[in-house]
Amino acid sequence: MTRVFPIHDHHIRHSRTLIQSLKHIDDDSIATSLALSCQSMQEFRAGGLFNGGGNNHTASTFSLLMLDLILIIVVTRILRILFKPLKQPELVCQMMGGIILGPSVLGRHGWFKHNVMPEAAEFLVKNLGIMGFMFFVFIYGVKCDPTMLKKSGKMHLYTALVGISIPSMLTFLVSLYMRKNMDKELSRIASLGVISAYFGITTFPVVHNILKELNLINSHVGRMALSMALIGDAIGTCSIVVFEAGKHGETGTKHAIWYTISLVLVLMFIMFCVRPTMMWIHKNTPEGHPVEQSYVVVILLGVFVLGFVTDMLGMAIANGPLWLGLVIPDGPPLGATIVEKSKTIMTDFLLPFSFLMVGTHTDVFAMSEIDWSHLEPLFFMVLTGYLTKFFSTWVATFYWQLPFRDGLALSLMMSLRGQMELIMFVHFMDKKVTKLHYVYLIQLFAFQLNSSLYLSLFFVCMQTQIIKIPGFTLLVLMTAVLTATFTPLISIVYDPTRPYIVNQRRNIQHHLPNTKLSMVLCIQDDESINGLINVLDISNPNPNRPFIVHTVRLFELVGRASPLFIDHDNQEMPSNYQWMHIVNVLRRYQELKGKFVELKFFTVVSLKQMMFQDICLIALENEASLIILPFKKKHVYNKGMIHTINSQVLNHAPCSVGILVDKGSNNLIEMMTAARNIAAAPSSLRRFGRRYAMLFLGGADAREALVYADMIAANQDASLTVIRFLSANYVGDKEREKKLDDGIVTWFWVKNETNNRVKYREVVVKNGEETIASILAMNNNDNDGDEDYDLWIVGRKQGINPVLLTGLSEWSESEELGLIGDYIASEDFPSSGSVLVIHQQIVRG
Repeated sequence: MTRVFPIHDHHIRHSRTLIQSLKHIDDDSIATSLALSCQSMQEFRAGGLFNGGGNNHTASTFSLLMLDLILIIVVTRILRILFKPLKQPELVCQMMGGIILGPSVLGRHGWFKHNVMPEAAEFLVKNLGIMGFMFFVFIYGVKCDPTMLKKSGKMHLYTALVGISIPSMLTFLVSLYMRKNMDKELSRIASLGVISAYFGITTFPVVHNILKELNLINSHVGRMALSMALIGDAIGTCSIVVFEAGKHGETGTKHAIWYTISLVLVLMFIMFCVRPTMMWIHKNTPEGHPVEQSYVVVILLGVFVLGFVTDMLGMAIANGPLWLGLVIPDGPPLGATIVEKSKTIMTDFLLPFSFLMVGTHTDVFAMSEIDWSHLEPLFFMVLTGYLTKFFSTWVATFYWQLPFRDGLALSLMMSLRGQMELIMFVHFMDKKVTKLHYVYLIQLFAFQLNSSLYLSLFFVCMQTQIIKIPGFTLLVLMTAVLTATFTPLISIVYDPTRPYIVNQRRNIQHHLPNTKLSMVLCIQDDESINGLINVLDISNPNPNRPFIVHTVRLFELVGRASPLFIDHDNQEMPSNYQWMHIVNVLRRYQELKGKFVELKFFTVVSLKQMMFQDICLIALENEASLIILPFKKKHVYNKGMIHTINSQVLNHAPCSVGILVDKGSNNLIEMMTAARNIAAAPSSLRRFGRRYAMLFLGGADAREALVYADMIAANQDASLTVIRFLSANYVGDKEREKKLDDGIVTWFWVKNETNNRVKYREVVVKNGEETIASILAMNNNDNDGDEDYDLWIVGRKQGINPVLLTGLSEWSESEELGLIGDYIASEDFPSSGSVLVIHQQIVRG
């Protein structure tokens, strides 16, 4: 028995409780050691720099805690800025930030250790770090959709199983071969089994986090990786449970039995009590209304409750929060609210402590102080696991005939490591095999000195860690190196936009006559449907050119991790993302148009910066010639979302794109939604009217817009005016573009020469100011006393003679509309007519 009294103070008095406790301890229970320690506790808060007592801020535990939080956040942000050009994920910067503040770098210095990270502050940091990891797994449990497991295809399942089983088995065989050189606890079969299983499993939160940073979760390979990672999570959770049961079994069969009984009871409580409650809250929250604050508070409190219960029962502390998150319905309203309420405090305040905790355990100098033979087995286990994980997954992709680059990217994604692995490492550090573990904590307050002292007595029997500091450091460093290497390689190897690069012309101008015209209609909110239906109607579907319209409803991904792509012909619409009132309006319109219009419906739930991938995929697979997107100039809550989608679709679309700025009232669709008067809806829709204007400034976009205007001119009740702008003395004209423009204009004029409802004029201008003046004059003076034009059609910007736009660039606010389209759509332009901006497909490849 050892007794240690590092602090000598006359205020420490004998504790009768301590003495009585000592008397009641059976001597046979103390098998190995007895440590009695008395340490000084720091003040909870400082008295202030000018309090007169000379108080130092470093004597305040709370002040040190705030200082540590500031340091880890600042260091991480600096590293993020430095490593962003190298395509490094935020995870690597967070891990390095913790290591820098730990004993490997700054913590190595005595002053920093004593004044910034003393034992009292380190104790709090570690507890807050565990809390941060608890909330991390809870939030991902909320965002995860376990039903996706049932939707996994054979390729996902078998590839995942190959990528898990082969690395795990080979690593286990290597560990058995080198077992004689391992520490006692690491050499146990249960320890070797769970560590070997870790090398084969890739966790969903890690893959999702990094793919989200790379904007790849919507990509084909990204969806495969997420599905396979979810399978790995299911297997990993079972492995942890088996590992815990095995560890309890080492101390006695009855302990394993009680552990299993406790596990079953906890799971039954969650499934049959907690889940029905969550479903009741979810169903009883009105659509469009927030979840009651009291429910949110109780759920967040449940994270701590289940964390305490699972830790008390000997289960991994993260299991309780994870299981609670899994039974909460993902997406709006409940899942989205929980994520929104807890994400900031978890990401910005608790997780930094988690990485700081990892950094305090990571000590590269501890690795050099021990014999390499102690680390060699673990090193070769790590090397075997990581290499076989990568190559086994890659080989499996060849069996399923996945393209070379796609298979390579998938293998890299499935080899990523991150937060969940760090949680496992910490668990291995904290996991102790004990037959008897008594802890006595006695606090003695010395009021005379306004300070506190605590006396702790620990009785430990067979207390050892599965991995110690050197092994933990090795695992953390190799994890950081692997993720830092593979993440930028994914960006190099895989380009999700590559499939959209087509060398075939898919636009209106080159569409074959007397064939179906395929287009994609994007709906981003209820307000945009009225204008989109009108554009569809004036496009004049007819027996010679019937339409097949692929209607896509876009929802922003909130409160769930996996994106959704739903084809209504093959899948049911999820209850969280209903838009049947719009579907019914469109179906009624289809009935009115008969066989001239065929509608197909899709639902997309994705991050706004990645929605363009789904839109382009639909256009690509259905050989669409036109994508129509809505645009709002102002007073729209999701204007940023619309701007992001439109810009990226323009950059990557495999066909032409039309952007509609609807200036009309949208109250009608709201009224229809409220009244559910679907049958009468199409007949009462506000139409754009009969007067249309087309501004031809030259270039590919203008030629595409003119062909579209020709489609409108075929309407018997449509009046179309086409104005062509020419540069004075042909200044700035490109010969090739000029010939193409002349050819399409001649074709249009010859076709509509006998059509009295079509007017054609040419205007010669010298600069952008004269161009704008001509457009204003056309709007004000050329209407023969009638109302404004109801719709303006203009090409976006490709091939326009720059002379026609001289001096207009500083006026532009919305680059995706082009200079002229942006001006006509602005409030400065005195017209209530809507605007359709056409962008012709750019042939690539």
